[in-house]
Amino acid sequence: MVYRLYYSLGRSYGVLIMATTLASGSKHDITIVQGATFSKKIQWKDANKTAIDMTGYTARMQIRAESDSAASLFELTTENGRILLNSPTTGDITLKVSATDTAAITFNTGVYDLELVHTDGVQIVDNILYGYVSVRKNVTR
Repeated sequence: MVYRLYYSLGRSYGVLIMATTLASGSKHDITIVQGATFSKKIQWKDANKTAIDMTGYTARMQIRAESDSAASLFELTTENGRILLNSPTTGDITLKVSATDTAAITFNTGVYDLELVHTDGVQIVDNILYGYVSVRKNVTR
């Protein structure tokens, strides 16, 4: 399935995840299987399907019980190694959480958003993806 989100900050961007096309402001819900490795590949492209150059970017994603909750339930960042900007010039992003880390998850549902941050004098934050997160308990242990 390929998802394309168009986000505008005076410019159009797209996010390709896996096979359906979504309009601007759309969301993509995520299911994490507790005790299994979570991996999701994303490709960030513009409206012309050209990869966004992410050179100089970092990425961050937080899961919270609700969007206005003070505490984060789980965090993925380029700094903690759970978000990989695989090839900055091709727009390839991987969200990856180890089986050990998903086994330690104690929440059942939440909300998230994924932001790409570029600082070049002034910080620019592009919120490229958001949605609900559900955790499915694993059966086989």
